[in-house]
Amino acid sequence: MGAGGRDFHNFNTCFREDPEFEVVAFTAAQIPIAGDRSYPPQLAVLLYPKGIPSFSENDLTNLIKNLGVSDLFFSYSDVSHEYVMHRASLVNALGADFHLLGAERTMLRSSRQIISVCAVRTGCGKSGVTRLLCRILKEMGKDVVAIRHPMAYRDFLRQRVQRFSSHDDLSECTIEEREEYEPLIDSGIVVYAGVDYGDVLRQAEKGADIIVWDGGNNDLPFIRPDLEIVVLDPHRPGHELSFYPGEANLIRADCLIINKMDTAREEDVKRVTENIKGVNPEAKIIYTASRISLEDGMDIKGKRVLVVEDGPTLTHGGMSYGAGVIAAKKHGAELVKPGPYARGSIKEILDSYNGLMELIPAMGYSKAQIKDLEDTINSAPCDLVLIATPVDLGKIIKINRPAARVRYEVEEIGRPGIKEMVEEFIKS
Repeated sequence: MGAGGRDFHNFNTCFREDPEFEVVAFTAAQIPIAGDRSYPPQLAVLLYPKGIPSFSENDLTNLIKNLGVSDLFFSYSDVSHEYVMHRASLVNALGADFHLLGAERTMLRSSRQIISVCAVRTGCGKSGVTRLLCRILKEMGKDVVAIRHPMAYRDFLRQRVQRFSSHDDLSECTIEEREEYEPLIDSGIVVYAGVDYGDVLRQAEKGADIIVWDGGNNDLPFIRPDLEIVVLDPHRPGHELSFYPGEANLIRADCLIINKMDTAREEDVKRVTENIKGVNPEAKIIYTASRISLEDGMDIKGKRVLVVEDGPTLTHGGMSYGAGVIAAKKHGAELVKPGPYARGSIKEILDSYNGLMELIPAMGYSKAQIKDLEDTINSAPCDLVLIATPVDLGKIIKINRPAARVRYEVEEIGRPGIKEMVEEFIKS
C-alpha cells in the first residue's frame, strides 16, 4: 500500500530479489495520478517479467479477495495512528496479515557521510532547514548534494535516476516537484531523486563527500543517516506523537528542531517540548524561526488578496493556513475566499478539505489540474495574488492579476545552533 514513492522503495529493498514472496499489486493513495499504472519489468527485474500492476487503494477489499493476498505492507506516510489501525483492521478482517517495515530494514548504506532532515508532519519546515544546512556545509568547504524523497508521478523508467542542477531540468516537473527542487537549485545545490534509490545513491556519491537526505512528508530516511535531524511544528502540538511514521522519526532523532518559534504560542511550544522529553530526552533541541517576508516590502494593507499556498502542507499535512495567510493578516489585508470561484479539480479539493476557506492550495499534478489552478486564480475578484509557495507560479501559469511572492526562510534562534551541531558532527 503506497503513494508513489515509499512503496516502490520498500519493494526494491525488501522484495525485488526475494523468491519467497510474490508481490501481486501496489495500491496508491494520497496522490491523484498514482493509480492504474504498472511498475515496469525493467525496474521489477527477473522475478517479475511482466511488471507489477498498481491500483487505487479504493479497490483494496476486492484486490485482497481476488488476488488471494496473504500479506499487506503499509508503505506511505503522514497519516494518523488511528488511520493506520483502521487500515490494519480491514486487512485483518479480510484474512490477511498487516505489516509495517522497520526503519533499518529499508535503509541503504552509503560510502559518504549522510545527514538526514525529516519531520513529524508535512509542512514543519524541513525544506528550509535543508537549505540552511546545505549553506552551512558549503561555507565549511564541503562538497554537498541533496537526495530528495521520491515523487514518482510520471514515467518510471525516465525517473529511475533524476539529477536537477538548473531550471532547465524542471521543464517536465509537477508544481510539487518544482516546490522542492527549485529553491535548492537556486541555492547552488544539485538535487538527486528518482524511483530506484540504490541507483540514485550511487550517482549522488560521485559528486559529494556529504549527502543531505531531504525527506518528504513525515517519512523515514531511505539512506542510513550518520546524523538524524527531525523538524517539529508547534502550530500542531501533539501531532508529533499521533502521526505515522513521524513519531518514529521523533524517537530516532539525534537533533530535534522546533521551528516557527516566531509565530507559535508559548503554551504550544511548551507542550511540544514536554512530548520530546517523554520519548527522546537525549536528543539535542534547537529552536528556529520561519521568517516570513513580502516581496520588496510591498504594502498590502486594506487590499483584497487571494492567497495561494503550498499544496501538500494543506491537504495531507492537515494545515488550514500557511505563510501567505499569516502575512496577509499581519499586514492588514482582506482575504478573498476562493470557494465560489474554484474550477474543476481545485473545487473538488476545496470541497474535500473543509478547513481551506481563505486560500488555494497550489495543486498541479497534471496539465489539466494546472489549468484548473490558473482558471481559479483568474476568476477570483482581488487586488493582488499572494503566492506563498516555494516557486514562482508566474513562470508556470498566466496570472492576469497583480501578484507578489511571500517568502519564508528558516533562521536560528540562540546558540548553540545548527552550525555548531554540524561542526561537532564533522569533527567527530
